Amino acid sequence: MSEKTPLQLIVGLGNPGSQYQLTRHNAGFWFVDAMVQHLNTQFKTDSKFNAEICKANIAGQSIWIAKPLTFMNLSGDAVQKIAHFYKIPTNSILVVHDELDLPVGTVKYKSAGGHGGHNGLRDLSQKIGKEFWRLRVGIGHPGDKSKVHDYVLRRPSTGDEAEILNSIDIAFESIELAISGDTEKAMHKLHSN
Repeated sequence: MSEKTPLQLIVGLGNPGSQYQLTRHNAGFWFVDAMVQHLNTQFKTDSKFNAEICKANIAGQSIWIAKPLTFMNLSGDAVQKIAHFYKIPTNSILVVHDELDLPVGTVKYKSAGGHGGHNGLRDLSQKIGKEFWRLRVGIGHPGDKSKVHDYVLRRPSTGDEAEILNSIDIAFESIELAISGDTEKAMHKLHSN
C-alpha cells in the first residue's frame, strides 16, 4: 500500500437509531458526525447506498464521508456500494471504528490487517478486502470477554466519554495529512500526541 495514496472516502462505523447513538460501539459515527459539523456541512440519506453521505473538500482534496445505515454487522454492504459507484479503490478508504484493544482516549491509524473480532471490520474485509486504512478510537476493554457485547452497546461513563471525544478532536489534527495521502506523517503526528 502506497503511503502517498490520497483518501477518497471516510466511513464511520456504528449502529443507526437513537438507542445506539451514545454507545461506545458508535465511536466511528461520533468521529464523522464531528467532522461534518466542523466542516459546516451535513449528511444526506442516500437510499441507493443505504447510508448517510456527504461530499467535502479538505486540504484541496475532494472526499466522501459516510455513515452506513445498516447495522454494524452489515457495514460492508453500504461501503461496497459507495466504493463501486464512485470507483474508489480499497486503499483510498479510511474506516473509523471503536477499538477495545486501545485504552480510552487513545486514537491510532492502522493500514490494512485483520478484524480483531470487530463485526463491522469483519464484514468490510469480506466485502471490499482488507487493504483499507483504519482510525481506531480506543474505548477500553471491560476486562472479561463475556462482558464485551454489553460493554460496547452501553454509554461510557461521563469521564470516558469526554476522553473519547477529546481523542477525536486530537485525531482531527492529523486528518488533513491522511486525506492528502501523507498517511505516514499523519500516523507520526497522531501517535506522538
